[in-house]
Amino acid sequence: MKILLVGAGGVGDSIAKIAARRAFYDTVVVTDYDLARAERTVAWITARHGAETGAKFIADRIDASDPENVAEVARRHGVTHVMNAVEPKFVPTIFAGALAAGANYLDMAMSLSEPHPTDPHSETGIKLGDDQFAQAADWEKAGILALVGMGVEPGLSDVFARYAADHLFSEIDELGTRDGANLVVRDDDGNEIFAPSFSIWTTIEECLNPPVIWEKDRGWFTTPPFSEPEIFDFPGGIGPVECVNVEHEEVLLMPRWVDAKRVTFKYGLGNEFIGILKTLHQLGLDKTAPVRVRSANGPVEVAPRDVVAAGLPDPATLGPRMTGKTCAGLWVTGTGIDGYPRDVYLYHVADNEWTMAEYESQCVVWQTALNPVIALELLALGLWTGTGVLGPEAFDALPFLELMALPLDEGGYGQEWGLEDRAV
Repeated sequence: MKILLVGAGGVGDSIAKIAARRAFYDTVVVTDYDLARAERTVAWITARHGAETGAKFIADRIDASDPENVAEVARRHGVTHVMNAVEPKFVPTIFAGALAAGANYLDMAMSLSEPHPTDPHSETGIKLGDDQFAQAADWEKAGILALVGMGVEPGLSDVFARYAADHLFSEIDELGTRDGANLVVRDDDGNEIFAPSFSIWTTIEECLNPPVIWEKDRGWFTTPPFSEPEIFDFPGGIGPVECVNVEHEEVLLMPRWVDAKRVTFKYGLGNEFIGILKTLHQLGLDKTAPVRVRSANGPVEVAPRDVVAAGLPDPATLGPRMTGKTCAGLWVTGTGIDGYPRDVYLYHVADNEWTMAEYESQCVVWQTALNPVIALELLALGLWTGTGVLGPEAFDALPFLELMALPLDEGGYGQEWGLEDRAV
């Protein structure tokens, strides 16, 4: 297996660092528009793991916005798998480039949605992933696989859905992804500051778009942003967090392969974050269409959302300033295989102190990066196989969860996942 890693930002850097401890691939080509970032990742791996491991990692430059350049870099290095680790706005071009190069493809966020222009809360419009699923026949004809939504959420949450359907429930009422954290970021003086732990570009996209819900008797439909707030009690010492509806890929993926009456996604944003997102929207700073602004070198065209992203700290740099844990998981309700009502939360907790000590990666990006590396290893081992455009639910969950939890010294990833039965 030869992997083209597109993007050496927070998540891409973490993917490479996690992969450096594994041996299932021949080469990882770490690429970025900024070559220095890719080189920095490779240098870290060489310094931490030695020259022999470092030699398996190659730095190169790539333009993720140009499908021809993506295909050229993939062909030049003879890659078998393209791992997309950049913002979802680049999904169409990387997706096209991988197909043109005849390489398998993985991403952690799917092609973007477009709400109906006259009614943003309509069931119509372009949904997350629609553009990719529309090309499934092309991937099947080419005999290659596009594994979409293979991060943590979506990704691990979808693996949990497959596991719950196959091993825990005879009938599922709701698959509810629930994400919460108690993370705090502080400045040099120890004061708590606002600094999103994940890409603000992506966060704005998913939080300000109308959230999607799926119900068996209705299909997909949308609700207003931040709707249906609920208090969810997270494990790992995180505790109660208010969660609200957010647009997310799980709701578009799970119903395609898992039988359930309802599918939702709720995120613990907090009142401060919600207030900031609403303000950005009111000021038009969430827009992606370029506007003309003044600069020292004359007028330039720039997207307001890109300005917001540039003005905030890079999430990849927040680790030393961050404390706390983040929890990703799936809340499943329904009838257990014994015929009795069951209420289960399947989850994974990442502690920032641990991820910084082991990988020098902050916990949110590291937790996202963990899962595509496991998926790539399963593909390399032949335990996951397929062609076309598939989500994580299309594969057997057991090999994934077993490899994830197996201790490092026994050939696994050493990441325990939890299963918490809750009262109905």
